[in-house]
Amino acid sequence: MQSAVKPEILSPRAKLGGRMFDDENLDLLSHVLDDFIKIPGLPIRFGLDGIMGVVPGIGDVLGGIASCVIIIAAWFRGVSYVVLARMIANVGIEVVVGAVPVLGDMFDIAWRANRRNYALLTNSLLEPRKYTIQSWIFLGAVCAVLMVLVLLPMLLLTWMATGMMHSIFGVNVHFHTWL
Repeated sequence: MQSAVKPEILSPRAKLGGRMFDDENLDLLSHVLDDFIKIPGLPIRFGLDGIMGVVPGIGDVLGGIASCVIIIAAWFRGVSYVVLARMIANVGIEVVVGAVPVLGDMFDIAWRANRRNYALLTNSLLEPRKYTIQSWIFLGAVCAVLMVLVLLPMLLLTWMATGMMHSIFGVNVHFHTWL
């Protein structure tokens, strides 16, 4: 007599990471990267990411690569795509701003992208709707800041070009005639 065999139902994303992507391992990784060293007498904590960031160029890139482990784990565990985009933005902000000498390193220590991303991972699995909405708002704000950063130099260059045209050729250029 044959027994009925039930098919195995897999989640949308297989558990390829095994125990590597468990909460305790990801928490430990984010702790080691962002805040495992405490300066005695001060409330300042930093981790390997802050130490690697001191090395110009390569240090921030290596820290960003190490930060990708938490993002990959979030993807395997089924975090929504907008929350993943927010996590990528957190790491991107940390890498880009952290590349600035000295001030970037201080920002890197204060921003703690890995701790933020670990919190996003765990909390978005508990309350997916709340963190999806928050992530859309965060990404909207990042896009707005990026648009301002792109438009400001363009406006400055236009203003300088009109000033030069006026001083060199005596020509008054009006923006409304260009439209």
